Amino acid sequence: MQRAGIISQVRMGSTRLPGKVLLPAAGRPLLDYHVARLAASGLPVILATTTEPADDVLVAYAEARGLGYHRGSETDVLARYYETAQRSNLGTVVRVTSDCPLVDGRLVGAAVARYQAENNPRVYRSNAVVRTFPRGLDFEIFSMELLAEAFANATSPYEREHVTPYLKANPATAGRVVFRDEVWPGGDFSRFRITLDTAEDYAVLRALIEQHHAADLNTADLLALLEAHPEIMALNAHIEQKTA
Repeated sequence: MQRAGIISQVRMGSTRLPGKVLLPAAGRPLLDYHVARLAASGLPVILATTTEPADDVLVAYAEARGLGYHRGSETDVLARYYETAQRSNLGTVVRVTSDCPLVDGRLVGAAVARYQAENNPRVYRSNAVVRTFPRGLDFEIFSMELLAEAFANATSPYEREHVTPYLKANPATAGRVVFRDEVWPGGDFSRFRITLDTAEDYAVLRALIEQHHAADLNTADLLALLEAHPEIMALNAHIEQKTA
């Protein structure tokens, strides 16, 4: 079976909330929750950061915790992913972003098991194309073969920055990539937002973690919590996801 690993893209630069991944909640940086929850997958977690001096602190973070990491281009995130996966000798790549402190590692691990059971390097599996999960639990799973194809052939700045658009939408891949959607069997929770991009998002995450111990919850209990507290989820309900 091919070696699988989780690559999380992370940097200190952010146009809407600089330094967001190290902001505190209940006395710990939000990145701590992200990494700890992903570790529940049983897979190695590797940080893909940039060569910018501002990200030296993230290298120090990774080294202090024994995490694998790679530094690459700030803007060509596709190249950064490809280099990280290559250096880490991954055959199966899980892509997540570090602005998801409540991502569920057990959910990711179960999806990777389903992916590997197919034993098809042309499969792309994700819970963020047909969206039933809140924004903030996103993951994508694909082979090193598909990542290498995207790296070699993606040309637009959008494809290079967002890593997987070439696989999902480029006409050159039509009929050659097999899509598998991970959907939540308990309903549609896509209206909720538990990602970290703005001050309002931070307020939501702090409330969930500090007042309701959200970082200790599995997906089912976390979704129940979101439904039970509309007053918290209203804080960032107006935020539009940044797409470029």
